[in-house]
Amino acid sequence: MPESRGTRRRKPDAAPADRGATRIADRVVAKIAAQAAREALAGLPAAPPAEAAPPHATVTVHHDIARVRISLELGYPADIAAQCAAVRRQVAHRIEDCAGMTVPEVDVDVERLHPAQVGPARRDRLR
Repeated sequence: MPESRGTRRRKPDAAPADRGATRIADRVVAKIAAQAAREALAGLPAAPPAEAAPPHATVTVHHDIARVRISLELGYPADIAAQCAAVRRQVAHRIEDCAGMTVPEVDVDVERLHPAQVGPARRDRLR
């Protein structure tokens, strides 16, 4: 039976090694990590102020293992350890989900703390 237009006969499924490989560039994984960090921070009760610089990620990929370093700015006072833990979880989850890579560690560098704006009502309570 001749092949109709627009259809092709499929070859039997080949072994993964015979199909080739997919490589995701470090910079792509870094963009995924930075976006995941922004998402994690936006979901926190003490999100960084608007003037804070967006998170920046540096990633090194070796085979299917990504090592990630995130630099970010946080609002203060807040639970810094909890914010960093939320970022670590979200970044690892997002890279594993989107890129299919294992993320054994996510280092978080807090570059700057932004003090909360103290309005007149709060200032009176602090006295």
